[in-house]
Amino acid sequence: MLKILLKMAFRLLFRVRLNGRQPAPGGGKLLVVANHESFLDGLLLGLFLPFRATFVVHTTVLRNPWFRLILSQVPYLAVDPTSPLAMKKVIKLLEAGEPVVIFPEGRITLTGSLMKVYDGPGFVAAKTGATILPVRLDGPARSYFSRLSGNYPRSLFPRITLSFLETTSIPLPNAPTAKLRRRMSGEAMRRLMQEMLFKSYPVQTLFSAFLDAINVHGRKTRLLEDMRQEEESYGELLVRSLAFGRMVRKISAPNETVGVLLPNVSSTICLIFGMSAMRRVPAMLNYTAGTAGMQNACIAANIETIVTSRQFLEAAKLNETVAAIQGVDVVFLEDLRGQFGWLDKLWLLGYARWFPSAVDQSGHPDEPAVVLFTSGSEGKPKGVVHSHHGVLANIAQIRAVIDFSPADKFMIALPLFHAFGFTCGAIMPLVTGSRMFLYPSPLHYRIIPEIIYDRGCSVLFGTSTFLGNYARFAHPYDFYKLRYVVAGAEKLNEEVRKTWMEKFGIRILEGYGATECAPVLAVNTPMAYRSGTVGPLLPGLELKVEIVPGIERGGLLSVRGPNVMLGYYLYDNPGVLQPPAGGWYATGDVVEIDPDGFVRILGRVKRFAKVAGEMVSLETVEQIANLASPDNRHAATIQADPLRGENIVLYTSDAVLTREALQAAARELGSPELAIPRKIVTLKELPLLGTGKTDYVTLKLMAETA
Repeated sequence: MLKILLKMAFRLLFRVRLNGRQPAPGGGKLLVVANHESFLDGLLLGLFLPFRATFVVHTTVLRNPWFRLILSQVPYLAVDPTSPLAMKKVIKLLEAGEPVVIFPEGRITLTGSLMKVYDGPGFVAAKTGATILPVRLDGPARSYFSRLSGNYPRSLFPRITLSFLETTSIPLPNAPTAKLRRRMSGEAMRRLMQEMLFKSYPVQTLFSAFLDAINVHGRKTRLLEDMRQEEESYGELLVRSLAFGRMVRKISAPNETVGVLLPNVSSTICLIFGMSAMRRVPAMLNYTAGTAGMQNACIAANIETIVTSRQFLEAAKLNETVAAIQGVDVVFLEDLRGQFGWLDKLWLLGYARWFPSAVDQSGHPDEPAVVLFTSGSEGKPKGVVHSHHGVLANIAQIRAVIDFSPADKFMIALPLFHAFGFTCGAIMPLVTGSRMFLYPSPLHYRIIPEIIYDRGCSVLFGTSTFLGNYARFAHPYDFYKLRYVVAGAEKLNEEVRKTWMEKFGIRILEGYGATECAPVLAVNTPMAYRSGTVGPLLPGLELKVEIVPGIERGGLLSVRGPNVMLGYYLYDNPGVLQPPAGGWYATGDVVEIDPDGFVRILGRVKRFAKVAGEMVSLETVEQIANLASPDNRHAATIQADPLRGENIVLYTSDAVLTREALQAAARELGSPELAIPRKIVTLKELPLLGTGKTDYVTLKLMAETA
């Protein structure tokens, strides 16, 4: 009777929702695993699981009198998850056919995300061959029964969701020792828990995810700051987003792709969400690409209208560049604001701001949400079309492995036209409640460290090039508050890694991605880190590695998953979506994947030279140069040679670098003699794209015309 009354009370007060199929035990061994958000978790599972089970709890939670009272209503076993003897008791329960509920984290989360996963529960699952039922709890962390700090939103009765996922199992690892088998089982349980967090995320549009975040965190929560140094609240951002959406609706049609040519300011983010609300698709144009690059992007994506700002064009000295783009209407935000009449203001202030869900026209989650463009480092830029589902899936994948939270403040200097900057800078903080500082250029190497210090930023994203330059100019205490520094878009230079560790005591987490994958595919994390790799692939991704003729180590990586693009817009076939065959995206990268799942990038297929009949990685050439001259920048490319097939040309900023120094470095690395370039060309500065990547197209042209 008490259980029925409690169940009714929870459904009424916490509006408990159950997602997925709830299996009943079929007489076999059943192990229920769940994330641990609050003191309510055991009671919730006890009430809403369709069968009676024994709960395995950490001995420390029994110190809490409320928890002891709750546990008195269900069978339980208090254990220390680090003790092998304790796990033997759990194994006996499962062997006896008793359903068991266990929290692999052991303790209630302090971060709001996944914490340390103990090896014991994984070993129990593998040893017994039990069927595992993952259950995701979402909502208890926002109650007053959690252990989160004051930075997190709290509610007396938050909405709670229990998501029941497909059952699975963990095979007993084949390892020479029991200790190693236990560790490998624990790693398998960690991956299973991360998959559970990812798979249970809601499928929605960008604007509906924004509205959900507002409902959770509150309209008064201040989180977005730019160079004006005025922190704006969710409520203010919502009003501006709706206003911008209304403005753009007047100059475009539903589902039209509209070019966005704006810097990293709060107006740009509001414009993106406003366009999403009104079912317009922003195409983020790279304003560093010049007239030709932007013209090619507009042709590929069939863009007829570009939204920009006079103030921005004047400040960035882009007036002539933009004026030379043909076949498009350039619309200025200043003019659109002037056309926002009294009827529009009445709609906004009297209706839309109070009932934003009613004016949401963002459509289906699988429809296009944004068009990003490839860097053009190897040819003309291609328009990469991502759905709402794809972008938000990538955010869910990232959050399943790294505990970004409302306590964090992101420093976003990467441009929003960059896939890394768009997903992790424009969207992720706003839909998860983290604060952020938007900075207009990543190239201000002296200013950015000072802002990170002054504004108390705890998360920084950057390329190896940018991070290396920040380290050069930063005071050793500028980064005292940084929790996470994540490097992507290019290979992390070993000297940059060492400098950050020695000067600031910060371990850079190197990741890997592609514009076509929204963009993150793999990343090192505090729980899964291996130097020299880009970490394990994110949950929810399938992979295949194909042998490449002539390349002995590794193979060509292809991936498939919810974050893979809908398709390309190509210059040769404007506005026509070219989807990836079978949903598979061929990355063009040659990789090795070790037995623990860590990915090592060996090079790009296009960045191999065929010298005297042998395949030589240009990445290896650059590694040799970096070892020989660590304080300078180097880039390798090729030129045709009638005798040897191709020649390697090394461009360097080191005026005194010699072949002898390169030979010594090659011997130290164990690299072949063919990887030592015959030609060394000194440049004062190597050409860079706006994203911080080396401009290999320009270098190849220089080599061919030399």
